[in-house]
Amino acid sequence: MRNYELVCVIQPDLDENAFNGVLEKVKGWVTESGGNVDKVDVWGRRKLAYIIKKHREGQFVLLNLSLNPSATSDLERNLRYQEPIIRHMLSVVG
Repeated sequence: MRNYELVCVIQPDLDENAFNGVLEKVKGWVTESGGNVDKVDVWGRRKLAYIIKKHREGQFVLLNLSLNPSATSDLERNLRYQEPIIRHMLSVVG
């Protein structure tokens, strides 16, 4: 198991229930692949440096994960096809 940081930028126009639903989906994918979500830090709504998919703002979330390196490709594929997630970045914590 390796430690990772996952930063997600989620669409700003989602209500609280939809936002929490997206977070629960991401947490579910991590636990299904045998990993753990150690910490979830919601940074809130922030202005983007440039327009992404016609959005000027986004809701930022930082997740600290423990995950097998072989499961990262499946997680990133699932994140890529989630429409409410505008951008994501998964990086190894060393």
